[in-house]
Amino acid sequence: MAITVKIDLGYEFAVKAKAADVFKLLSDVPASVSHFPKVEKLTDLGGGAYQWEMEKVGTAQVNIQTVYASKYTSKFDAAKGTGTVKWTPVKGVGNAQVGGHWKITDQGGKSTAIELAIDGAVDVPLPGLMKMVVAPVVESEFEKLVDKYVANLIKKFGGEV
Repeated sequence: MAITVKIDLGYEFAVKAKAADVFKLLSDVPASVSHFPKVEKLTDLGGGAYQWEMEKVGTAQVNIQTVYASKYTSKFDAAKGTGTVKWTPVKGVGNAQVGGHWKITDQGGKSTAIELAIDGAVDVPLPGLMKMVVAPVVESEFEKLVDKYVANLIKKFGGEV
């Protein structure tokens, strides 16, 4: 029996970096993931797909490890200073399905607006009765990791505008 916990996060911020530099980092999946906390292992599956294995969270007796794969595509329009990095879930890998996107927009050459959206579901191997207790914890942990990831990227890009 498993509980499915939905994840739906959105962020908008601007950084003191050129759009091309932001795109270069965010479209390089291993480089981008190096700023994400608690990633135990990232495996290149080929064809733009990567498998994420997160560190286990919980206690020695009860713990959860999130494993999933996503396929990444990216494009950048240098003339417009806009770019996107999108990822879609790879079915049948791990215990989660995660998709989302980065939208990158130049703001006059001095800064870049960034939008991040993440949409996913994590299957937790616990009885349904635990959902009211476990779902908020899983959602909160995921949100904390993404908050830290965004903070790490803002720092990498020279700060927020």
